[in-house]
Amino acid sequence: MIRGIYTGASGMIAQMHNLDAISNNLANVDLTGYKKDTPVHKAFPELLLRRMNDDGVFTIPPGSVDQAPVIGTLGSGVEYNESYTVFSQGALKQTENPFDLALEGKGFFTVDTPQGERFTRNGSFHVSPEGILVNKQGLPVMGENGIIRLKKNNFVVDQEGRIWQNSTFADDPERLVSLEENEWENIELVDRLKLVDFPRDRYLKKQGDSLWVNDRFSGDPVAAGVDDGLQVRQGFLEGSNVNPVREMVRMIEVNRAYEANQKTIQAHDQMSDRLINQAVRV
Repeated sequence: MIRGIYTGASGMIAQMHNLDAISNNLANVDLTGYKKDTPVHKAFPELLLRRMNDDGVFTIPPGSVDQAPVIGTLGSGVEYNESYTVFSQGALKQTENPFDLALEGKGFFTVDTPQGERFTRNGSFHVSPEGILVNKQGLPVMGENGIIRLKKNNFVVDQEGRIWQNSTFADDPERLVSLEENEWENIELVDRLKLVDFPRDRYLKKQGDSLWVNDRFSGDPVAAGVDDGLQVRQGFLEGSNVNPVREMVRMIEVNRAYEANQKTIQAHDQMSDRLINQAVRV
C-alpha cells in the first residue's frame, strides 16, 4: 500500500511539470519567435511479482529453478526526465515594417551580448541612434563581418539575408524593392546577416529575452542559408508555434490526470487506515 502512495505521488509530480510547461507556453503565445516546451518523463523499472508460499498447482517455466509462479509486473511510478523545445515553424505575420525580419526554415539570427554571442528567432529589430541594427533589448545584430551599421532607413534585405543600401533612394526606401536590372550596379552591399544553425538544436538552452545559448551537447553554430532551406522575409515576423486551443485541451487532461493520482493516494491511505486501526483490533 505504501508503494501505491509513492507511485501516485510520482504521477502528481509529473503532472505538475506538464502544467508548468503548458502555463509557460500559454503565457508566451504572443511572443515573437517563441518555441513551445514539452516535458519528457520516463517510467521507473517495473517490479516482477510472484506468489510466495504457494501450494497450488502450477507449471515451472522451462529453464527456471524458481518455483514461485509469476503473477505479472507492477509499475513503480514515473519521473521527470527533461524538457525539450519543439522547433517547428511559426506562422509568419506581415507587418510591412522594413526592420521586421522573419526566418522561414531552420536557423537563428545572431546577436552580440556582454556574455558573448547569443541566438534568436525574434526578428523585431530597429536602428539605434548610433546607426547600429539592434533588437528590442538594444543588443547589436551580427553580420558576417561584425556588427551591422546602417546609414539610413533605405535598405532592403533579400531572402539570403544580404543587406542592400543606396543613399539615392533615401526619400523612397520602397524604390529599392523594385529596381531594374541595370540599377543594381549602384547598390551597396552592407553585409549579410549572420544566420546559423546547430547540429543538435534540441539541446539549446533558453536564456530569456528570446535568446538562446548553445553548449557542448548542441554543438557549435554552423552557417545556414538558402541552400539549407533557410530564407529571410523582410516586413514579416514569426509568431510563436503554440496552439492555444491544444494547450488548453492539454491543461484539462493534465488536471484530470492529477486528480486521478490524488484519488489513488486517498484510496491507499484509507486502506492503510483500515488495516492499522480496524484489522489489527480484530
